Amino acid sequence: MKTETVTMARIYLREQEHLLEKVVKYLHDESGIAGLTVLRGIEGYSGSAQTYPAFLIDLSLDLPLVIEFFDEPDRVDAVIHSLVRRFPLSHIVSWTAVSYKA
Repeated sequence: MKTETVTMARIYLREQEHLLEKVVKYLHDESGIAGLTVLRGIEGYSGSAQTYPAFLIDLSLDLPLVIEFFDEPDRVDAVIHSLVRRFPLSHIVSWTAVSYKA
């Protein structure tokens, strides 16, 4: 099994920021990132401590969203810097990980 060191990145958004489509389009069309996953949270809170819950009957239109991707460390670093210049993103985290390939 082949391993390689990669950088994982997560971008935290809220639905009402209306940035998901723009960020995904940039990552898909311009960044060179091989792939990504978008996750929709069922509850979360921001630095303001305001919660963003989802209930079965009263579905929120402002749920938390996470865009997650990984690639070579230099590429992820460059993409994060470009994202910060292009979009008003308030929370991005990254960390080193190991990718296992058959």
